[in-house]
Amino acid sequence: MPTVGVADLKDDDFLLDVREDDEWRAGHAEGALHIPLSEFVARYGEFTEAAPQDGRVHVICRSGGRSAQVAMYLVQQGIDAVNVDGGMQVWAAEGRPVVDAKGEPGVVL
Repeated sequence: MPTVGVADLKDDDFLLDVREDDEWRAGHAEGALHIPLSEFVARYGEFTEAAPQDGRVHVICRSGGRSAQVAMYLVQQGIDAVNVDGGMQVWAAEGRPVVDAKGEPGVVL
């Protein structure tokens, strides 16, 4: 499974967050697309509309397990996708901004 570290992500990289709604509301990376793993196949069209046509998709969850599943699925679909190693836990630990559903400082559940 291709992976990338949080430190390697640039501000304009496309980020797909596959955590559940309560996790997202508590805190997420600003600008990320949110489609929970439990709804991903049903909402695949929403993903394809938002994803860059020729760019890489960086998939993130809390720690890397769920995002690895989605990244693997996307790779099988021919999409350049990578799993973000350590997920939102590492994102927050490295001081990257986390916002809640209201755009205020958030927390990672």
